[in-house]
Amino acid sequence: MTGAPIVHTASGPVRGSWRDAGTPNASAAYLGIPFAAAPVGELRFAAPVPPEPWTEVRDATSYGATALRRDPGGTLIPEPPIPGDAILNVNVFTPAVDDGAKLPVLVWIHGGGYTEGSPASPWYDGSRFNRDSVVTVSLSYRLGFDGFGYIDGAPHNRGVLDWIAGLEWVQRNIAAFGGDPGRVTIGGQSAGGGAVLTLLSMPAAQHLFHGALALSAALADIPADVAKERGERLAGILEIEPTLAGFRSVSESRILKNQPKAVGGRKGLGLLSGLIDDGLPWGPIVDGELVLRPAADALRDGIGADKPLVLGATDDEFTMVADRAPRALRVVPSTALLRGVLRDRGVRRAYLRANRPQRAKGSAAMVGRFVTDHVFRSLVVRVAEARREADAETWVYALTWVSPTKGWACHCLDVPFWFDGLDRERVSDLAGPNPPQSLADDMHGAAVSFVTGGAPGWPAWRTEPGTARVFGGHPQITTTAYDNTLALL
Repeated sequence: MTGAPIVHTASGPVRGSWRDAGTPNASAAYLGIPFAAAPVGELRFAAPVPPEPWTEVRDATSYGATALRRDPGGTLIPEPPIPGDAILNVNVFTPAVDDGAKLPVLVWIHGGGYTEGSPASPWYDGSRFNRDSVVTVSLSYRLGFDGFGYIDGAPHNRGVLDWIAGLEWVQRNIAAFGGDPGRVTIGGQSAGGGAVLTLLSMPAAQHLFHGALALSAALADIPADVAKERGERLAGILEIEPTLAGFRSVSESRILKNQPKAVGGRKGLGLLSGLIDDGLPWGPIVDGELVLRPAADALRDGIGADKPLVLGATDDEFTMVADRAPRALRVVPSTALLRGVLRDRGVRRAYLRANRPQRAKGSAAMVGRFVTDHVFRSLVVRVAEARREADAETWVYALTWVSPTKGWACHCLDVPFWFDGLDRERVSDLAGPNPPQSLADDMHGAAVSFVTGGAPGWPAWRTEPGTARVFGGHPQITTTAYDNTLALL
């Protein structure tokens, strides 16, 4: 293990760096390797194309440019923006192994609501998966309107095409890093989990991976007519034609500044109501060409049924947002608050009955739980049931462990446990100063078991509908973890 590690990819050689050299946990990192050319100039708003090949050894010891252009501030996961045009790149973390080792591979797709997020987060470092003989890849993709906006004359779902191009890069190159292209699991959290479900439901992506791990998945499934209307609204704000030429005439910074205005620009409780009424503002479009149908419908029809899936959510993904509600609103009865979004009286009453313990915590807690169930937890049940109808192997989990700093089992809390990264930057902000390593051992161990062997270690959903592994609570295996969402289905 002398000298910098060099790997020859299909595009050219890259030089990485060793970590923990000379120890049993030694691994190598290769950062910022382009899987596609920079999407600028004539390639702006175009489908990704392969990068120009190179012959000299390319330095891959620092993260590449990100689609994230600014630090959004206050995010739960540290996700740094890195300037530059070559934003379509991968990061590969691999054990110190020889070519041809054929280790299983986890490809990670970051979250951020399809508008933010960065593959350069220290939370996504794959060294602990490397310790357990799993090659790990994180990939980038175009965000917001650049990646998902409807433009007359441009391909739809450019961000989805980026995911596919990244996975194609893995198929061509991962063997050189000790990985097995025939044992690829895709994983992601939040919008990244939604990306996983979108890819799992797409006929065009089936040959690129062999298993799926969807954590707190947030699906967009934006109807084409809605996406078109949002694109036209943004064009109107920018005072341009809603065409490829029109949007190319506007700087990236102007689009980034104005894209929130095209979908209301909501924050706080407005964000919650927007998620309920309109869904995510940007994300995969059901265009009938690449994304043929809403994900759950395609999964029910058997797309991706040959691939195992693990999915789940935390108990209170977004409840902490409702904590910041004005005091006057927090004393409004939860029945009154939910009346505007759950208009069916019978459904509303059934949902409130099923959530009596949460209702006892106050109106803000109840509204936060409803948004969590509406966006995340009911989706877990819909997907699990769709897959059961297709006779597809599916495992469900729930995280109930409560953040000592946020007061809830909140959004993003599970990520450092899955990655066994409790010692990483800013984890204590979310998980407290002494998060339980035993929980990380359980969750990371389940992920490793799934990636390496195709099963996480508890009974599948179809053994008895409702079966889930509860992390952080008792009993560990239950059939009732998601019962409180059933009224919404």
